[in-house]
Amino acid sequence: QVQLVESGGGLVQTGASLRLSCAASGRTFNSYGMGWFRQAPGKQREFVAAINWSGGNTYYADSVKGRFTISRDNTKNTMYLRMNSLKPEDTAVYYCAASSRYSGMVVDATQYDFWGQGTQVTVSS
Repeated sequence: QVQLVESGGGLVQTGASLRLSCAASGRTFNSYGMGWFRQAPGKQREFVAAINWSGGNTYYADSVKGRFTISRDNTKNTMYLRMNSLKPEDTAVYYCAASSRYSGMVVDATQYDFWGQGTQVTVSS
């Protein structure tokens, strides 16, 4: 079993930066594909970014490409999402997820087995 805990959300102005963290418990963290998703009010959860087990491969949604960077430190059992040039449309609850079935980059939310509780990111205009 893996437990995921997100942190780092907050209220910022347009153009600001934030770094989200996702701390994972469990010995097999470094074999899991992981990702970030977000859900805005009244909208479905959407894919943001994914990273493979080693951190050597990443994939982004078009809406965040060039502004967000996903990374992981397997020695600390932690994944990160660096968010630059934030926009009001980035406002959402951000969730981290881990897949025990796939060690690569996973875009489909149904392929993830473990989810965090979410952290709120609010970007004011």
